[in-house]
Parts: sequence; structure tokens; C-alpha cells
Amino acid sequence: MDTGTRTSGITGFSEGTSSMGMNSAPYDATTYWDTKGPGPRVMAASTLEGDNVVNSAGDKLGEISEIMLDVPTGRVAYAVLSVGGFLGIGEKLLAIPWSALKLDPENKRFTLNVSKEQLEKAQGFDKDHWPSMADQRWATELHNYYSAPYYWR
Repeated sequence: MDTGTRTSGITGFSEGTSSMGMNSAPYDATTYWDTKGPGPRVMAASTLEGDNVVNSAGDKLGEISEIMLDVPTGRVAYAVLSVGGFLGIGEKLLAIPWSALKLDPENKRFTLNVSKEQLEKAQGFDKDHWPSMADQRWATELHNYYSAPYYWR
């Protein structure tokens, strides 16, 4: 088996980047594959929905409500973060570039490197008025706002 740099056609990861597009230990073919069951490298998207998202200060920012796929490439494009509200009333939804999130499997949550203030200023939407997530201008502005690498490159 070749142990050089690998790129997955599904998630677009390569050496030094995990399957979620986030920094991790360098890819090592002898330790990468885990036969003990799912996670944290390969997981059902539904198991991540409802997970909390915190910032580096530990402030709860919201929770994952959806995971959005770029269907033609098979890449995870965004997580939709639900912020505020009560029982779905008054909540603000935010598209977060998948590459901006870091999985914390021990605590079953994600970390997003933004302040609460930056998140409050972010352009959001409500459950009945979603943006066109396939619009490249929208996607570019969003990734730039979160200083996240573009998932489509």
C-alpha cells in the first residue's frame, strides 16, 4: 500500500488534514484506519446534528441543525448552526464553512474560532428563507467572513 499523500474523492482531505477538512495529525497509513467502529473519522451526519458549537473561550455559540453536502463532489460544504430562540421560535440560522469547525470528539462538540460578537454580526437566515448555497459569490463571502478555505478548491 502506498503511504504517500492521499486525497479522498469524497471529502477532499490530504496529508495534514482530517476528513472534515480540519487540521489533524499527518496521515499515517498504519494508524489512520480504525476497525473499532464508526467515528470520529467516519460518522453518520445525523449523529452530529444537535452537537454544540463553542468558541475557544468555551462560550456556547449554538448547535448543529443540518449538514450540507456538495452533492456533485461529495464534499461536506457547510454546517447550519442554530443560534438563539426557543423550541425553534426566534432562532437564527447560520451557514458555517465545514473547514471552519474543529471536532472535539471527547466532548461531542465542535469548536469555531469566532467571538460571540462576530457570530452575532454574521449574516443569517430563518428556516423559511434559506440562501442559495450554490451561489459562488455568496459562498466566497461566507468563507472569507470565517477565514475558512474554500471547500470547492
